[in-house]
Amino acid sequence: MGTRQLKLPKLLLLLTFTGMCTAKNDILFSVFTVTSKSMTVQWSGQTGASSYKITATPKNSPDQPVSTQFSGNTVMGSVNSLSPNTLYTMQLEAFGDTSNVIGRAETEETTAPEVPSIDKAYSKNSDSITVEFALVLGASSYILRAESKSGHFFSETSVSTSPATIVQLRPYTDYHLSIMSVNSGGRSQHSYPTEARTVVTAPQMNTSSPSNNTILVTWPPVEDAVLYTLCIIREGSSTRHKLNTTGTMVTFHDLEAGTTYCIKGTAWDSEGRTGDDLTVCQITRPQPPDLTMVTVSQGRALSLAVYWLPVQGASYYIASTSDGLNCSTDYSYCYINPVNCGQNHTVRVNAYNQAGSSGPSQPAQYKTYPCPPENIWVEEPSAGNCSVIWDEVSQVDHYVTFIKRDDGTEKSCNTTETTCSFFCMCGYTYFTSVFPYNQAGSSLFSPVRNYTTIPCCPQNVSVQLLSTETVEILWSPVKGAELYETTAAAQTKDVIHCNDTSPVCALSDLECNAAYNVTVMPCSELRGCNHTCRAYSIKTAPCAPEILNITQTNSSTYTVHISCPNHHNANYSITATGRFDSHSCRSNSSSCQLTGLSCGSTFQVTAVATTTVGRSLPSYSKILETGPCCPASINVTQVSQAMTSVTWSPGKGARSFIATLTSPRGHAKCHTLDTHCVMGCITCGTNYSVHLEAISSTGHQSECKYQGFSSSPCCPTGIKLYPRANSTLRVCWRSLGPQVHRHIVDLYGTKANYTCVAASGSLYCDIQNITCGDVYTAMVVPVGPHGAKVTFCQPRTFSVPGSNAGFVISRGKRSLK
Repeated sequence: MGTRQLKLPKLLLLLTFTGMCTAKNDILFSVFTVTSKSMTVQWSGQTGASSYKITATPKNSPDQPVSTQFSGNTVMGSVNSLSPNTLYTMQLEAFGDTSNVIGRAETEETTAPEVPSIDKAYSKNSDSITVEFALVLGASSYILRAESKSGHFFSETSVSTSPATIVQLRPYTDYHLSIMSVNSGGRSQHSYPTEARTVVTAPQMNTSSPSNNTILVTWPPVEDAVLYTLCIIREGSSTRHKLNTTGTMVTFHDLEAGTTYCIKGTAWDSEGRTGDDLTVCQITRPQPPDLTMVTVSQGRALSLAVYWLPVQGASYYIASTSDGLNCSTDYSYCYINPVNCGQNHTVRVNAYNQAGSSGPSQPAQYKTYPCPPENIWVEEPSAGNCSVIWDEVSQVDHYVTFIKRDDGTEKSCNTTETTCSFFCMCGYTYFTSVFPYNQAGSSLFSPVRNYTTIPCCPQNVSVQLLSTETVEILWSPVKGAELYETTAAAQTKDVIHCNDTSPVCALSDLECNAAYNVTVMPCSELRGCNHTCRAYSIKTAPCAPEILNITQTNSSTYTVHISCPNHHNANYSITATGRFDSHSCRSNSSSCQLTGLSCGSTFQVTAVATTTVGRSLPSYSKILETGPCCPASINVTQVSQAMTSVTWSPGKGARSFIATLTSPRGHAKCHTLDTHCVMGCITCGTNYSVHLEAISSTGHQSECKYQGFSSSPCCPTGIKLYPRANSTLRVCWRSLGPQVHRHIVDLYGTKANYTCVAASGSLYCDIQNITCGDVYTAMVVPVGPHGAKVTFCQPRTFSVPGSNAGFVISRGKRSLK
């Protein structure tokens, strides 16, 4: 039982010193467990307690109270020497250091009843033991305890009275048994244990009836059993037959057929105790029935009627023929329907119950008309020569064969053989049936086998090339053809298929420049395709070449290099198409020259192969961009002694230009998007070669050469004036280049101007009738090969004294402007 707790009111403690005060304390106090003569209690600790006292006072009983002392650190204790089945008031007192009570608590509880005693323990079943014990006063129930001697099993069962049985035990096993009494306070101690052993189990019998007068009983050996007792009794009878055996198999003989017998089996242990018993019932097999009549009914479907006398103990009957047909029934007759034709067999009847089948009855014979052949087929060893063939049928005198064509034509043949020949045309379906005959008549039906001849080969086959890789085939429809399979086979053994129900087919994705054998085969679902039809030859268009490379031969001629996928039987045409014109060339090799292509133009180049079959698809095109056109004219003008200005006309297709002046004494170059540029570092008196490169937006270049350019003679240096006699003034200078040019001296004064032409190679020139006392500007310039004066030489200013004596004084340079 569970513990009960009591929360006591706070106690007042009286202190006798200078006055009176109270202390309030709460102690939790409860009964932990009880037995017949003891109680164990537990409590919460009291602060300041040095010891505890437990007093058990019986209520409604003359017995004296029982007390027990405990130390201050104890919270659980037992009170012994109590009376069984008695209600006690349990009081707890807590004492301080001065032996004063500082806390108190109470609760009530009943002790357990007296310990009962076992009178007898015995086992009637292999899984239980029954215990008889003396009842005790005050017990509301009892607890029966069982524990195996090996310690592997322990069980407690609550019971209300004696005797009591504990179950779920193991067969033939020793157990310790004890009993405890129970009331509201708890349970008593268990009684002194008693030993008992369970009995053995019953044999698990399996029964069968091998024949209609015997029953066989078998069972697996029962552990710890030394003897078995079997008792058999017929259902509805009081006669019993008992036998003992140490084996595990018994056969009971001389029993009645179709009768139920019950067998009870018991095992004995070595102590002579019988164990559990088990009863099973078994019926014997019935006797074979007696056949009374067998009849065969003729009609669209044959049936066999079988009659017999009923037998005792039969649950149902099965009549079966010697060829495997049967019928099952609860009555004394049944019908086997349908019975096979062409039979010459026997029929027997067996009776059945739960034990099995009886022996068969005596057989009865019956006979029917012949059956139709199971297998009928048509063979066609050669086209048009067909034969109907069938399996031989037993009990037949002759056969009649009917052959009907799908257009209504029919023929028949009468034969004792199993074959019939007939003429069969292609594209037709023939329906055949065979009827066997004997003295009983003809079979009532025959399976119809249809045979379809192979479709005929199509006529008026037309094969033509639609495109470079597609062939179209047309033909007349064929009778019996459900599908046409068209194939194109190349020498490479690649086969292209086309299946269609219409008499037209297009075979695409053929190889270019290849020869194909095209065959149209009509097909039917039953016979497949006619593979004897002739083939038609056709060649496909040549393969398209590939432009491999384009190289420039000169400014207007380009060589196109192509692949030759068609070997040596094709001509190739190459076309370059521009915005305003086109050019083409033809070749049977791998290259071809395009001539007359205009500069500064873009052409799309394609190649096409041609054979006797036709033209190929054009090759993938490549873009050909010719070099830009050279400007028609160029003009070089010298701006100063070391600088020139070059201008030129526009060039078609040119986006930028590189102008170059080249000489043994150096060169000048400029790169520009314009049609002019200025170049410095020109050496005077030098012959230059003039070159121009025209460059397109994609980087194509054209080299342009023009007439050479000669720079102007060098301007003289070191110009000086020397007065001479007779009012003559000599002008002298130095020349940077060879003295092959003439020089012209112009002298400009405020009063007069003078001109002097020096001879070629001369470095001075004399001017007559000079007015003295004037300031002069002297200009000495060389004269070019064509008589043109150099215009960019710088003038010098001189002051000429008034007398002819003395030096001429230079006053520095002065611009002519």
